[in-house]
Amino acid sequence: MSTLVRREGSDNQCKDGACDAVRWVVTPKQRDLGGFSVRRLLPAKEKRMVGPWLFFDHMGPAAFPAGEGINVRPHPHINLATVTYLFEGEILHRDSLGSYQPIRPGDINLMVAGSGIVHSERERPEVTAQPHSLHGLQLWLALPEEDEEVAPAFYHYPDNDIPALNIDGVPVRVMIGSAYGVTSPVKTFAETLYIEATLAAGQRLILPRCEERALYVASGQIDIEGTQVGQYSMAILNSREGVTIEATQPSRVALIGGQAMTPRHMYWNFASSRKSRIEQAKQDWQAGHFANVPGDEEEFIPLP
Repeated sequence: MSTLVRREGSDNQCKDGACDAVRWVVTPKQRDLGGFSVRRLLPAKEKRMVGPWLFFDHMGPAAFPAGEGINVRPHPHINLATVTYLFEGEILHRDSLGSYQPIRPGDINLMVAGSGIVHSERERPEVTAQPHSLHGLQLWLALPEEDEEVAPAFYHYPDNDIPALNIDGVPVRVMIGSAYGVTSPVKTFAETLYIEATLAAGQRLILPRCEERALYVASGQIDIEGTQVGQYSMAILNSREGVTIEATQPSRVALIGGQAMTPRHMYWNFASSRKSRIEQAKQDWQAGHFANVPGDEEEFIPLP
């Protein structure tokens, strides 16, 4: 479970019309998966969601020798959407819809689980045949309650389709949602924001506002109006205009946010507004009622 630290002087309520930019700072727990580390920021103990975002993993960087790599067997999801974004390396996505898609750096993969989907994450033989590395983010989005049972779907957006711009010398990509006058083509079901920025030491960036938002420092260190946020930490921000960040070192950051949602129940790979739906999904997986992944039917991950 991630560790959530309350910033000294911070409060859940703004006073006298103003509030600190940073409400909480979340530091992850690192899990070693055998030569491959994952840092989990969401859900945190006291801050389980940021807007529709309910899961945030930073995987790697990991270096694999020839013959080894990522090998995640087929497993199910319901009532959510997954987002995969790589800084380095490649993952082969397969799912029960018949999708077969290598994910490469800069691409956005959006998998809408809806009423239920099964997928695997492996690597192509051409990749594992030689030493290689993997580094990226994996995130989950809660679907609005009225969309939790939509038909499952898979969307792939190549690197070149994601809007990229320069804000006062800072390279910014608008991955999901609208910011800085541009809109990403990635499908959304609710107000959702996900941007990436790369700052040189001393550069500043004014962050776009939304109802809830958090800034993750993938590398480097960021000053947020007096609060230092180090590498692999996430700052839960207050929703006010004009929050400015400054890089004290060369830094790469991700801003996530969007409209607040009702709480979600989570178990394993399932997330839903209804506990009963998760119980049904558990029974369905154990009974083999989910569809198979074409080309990857021989293995699966048992219900824990």
